[in-house]
Amino acid sequence: MDINQLESSTVRKVTLRLIPFLFLCFAIAILDRVNIGFAALQMNKALGFSSAVYGFGAGIFFIGYFLLEVPGSAAMTKWGARRWISRIMISWCVIAVLMAFIKTPLQFYIVRFCLGVAEASFYPCMVWHLSNFYQAKHHARAIAGFMIAIPAANAIGAPISTALLGISWLGFSGWQWLFLLEGIPCLILGIICLFYLDDKLEDVKWLTKEELKWLIDVTTKEKLQKEEAKHLTFLEALKDRDVLVLSLGYLAWMIGYYGINMFLPTITKGLSATLGISTQGLGWLIGLMYLCAMFTMIIVSNHSDKTNERRFHVAGCLIVGAIAMVASTFVAKTSIIGAFVLLTIALCGAFGAYSPFWSIPPSFLTGAAAAAAIAMINSIGNLGGFFGPYIVGYIKDLTGSFNASMIFLGCSMVTSAFIIAFSVKVSGKVERHKDKDIQVN
Repeated sequence: MDINQLESSTVRKVTLRLIPFLFLCFAIAILDRVNIGFAALQMNKALGFSSAVYGFGAGIFFIGYFLLEVPGSAAMTKWGARRWISRIMISWCVIAVLMAFIKTPLQFYIVRFCLGVAEASFYPCMVWHLSNFYQAKHHARAIAGFMIAIPAANAIGAPISTALLGISWLGFSGWQWLFLLEGIPCLILGIICLFYLDDKLEDVKWLTKEELKWLIDVTTKEKLQKEEAKHLTFLEALKDRDVLVLSLGYLAWMIGYYGINMFLPTITKGLSATLGISTQGLGWLIGLMYLCAMFTMIIVSNHSDKTNERRFHVAGCLIVGAIAMVASTFVAKTSIIGAFVLLTIALCGAFGAYSPFWSIPPSFLTGAAAAAAIAMINSIGNLGGFFGPYIVGYIKDLTGSFNASMIFLGCSMVTSAFIIAFSVKVSGKVERHKDKDIQVN
């Protein structure tokens, strides 16, 4: 078998082994994180929650996430991704189910905070785990492979969640059944994880000896090249300039992303009422919007890998998404369908930036330093998941509409685009020379 065939067969086997399983795990995580948006269609009225109360509760998840993200990633490097991911999924299952039993705003805040604590470091663990099994030139497509779980979970979860809102069994309302039934799958996957994943390449039994040797050789060579260019410890990576700049850019992006994501069902319900669309019909419509975002992620990740460019793919997607988001507020006055189209484009922009962005940290860091960088960026960035929904809810209560909120979210995403495009020094590119890949910083 020549080197090209060996690379092709090995990458294919790694992809088929890891991506579908991690995709499923991440899809369940996203569903349990954002189903609050659909539950709010009933829960807010049933429990008497205002938009500000809901926005604060939806966002406080990310405070817990922020506090435990870096410590959790440090623990993962010692315990191994397999056991740590399993621990995360089993613990968040228990807390996700507790959401069905909240009665007061304080209980809402506490359970959402604890859910963030339980899930902290889940995403960095998966990105770091994948970076150990792929060369840098395959990172964007590999990351996109499981990250399309974000729009996919919303595309599939939207009609499922709205359907669950329509049931009423054993004295529980639809929003309570939504939390109960959508929380259980992560327990099953958490147990399977213990037996399915491998902590390191040397433990792999599902590749041939030739394929395994080739993969260990190329990933080790690439690791040494990265360390030669920029060798950092776990703690040093937390203070690295480019890591901090990426964290700031991701924070601004996530303010815009989560601001619209958490309130999308509420925003679109107001628009769809004009068209006479039912709650179930709204679920299918939102699902279609996220399906478009999923295909956008695939297209952008493939083009980013093909051109070896990351930063401007991220910036371009965010700017397009921001313009569409702001434009939707003005178009809604004359065309409801046009507003839906623009909101879909906004989602596509926000999601399309993901895979090229998360290909940047592993392009200049490796090992524990890469785990630290990914955790740092994700923890600071996901604070936007607190500020975005809270600010949107506050502005909505203050002004009586979502127009000013959407403009704020759009400005936040544009700010992120400029930070990532022009303030990050590393290029995230890989310069190819015959049989090896050399990092260019």
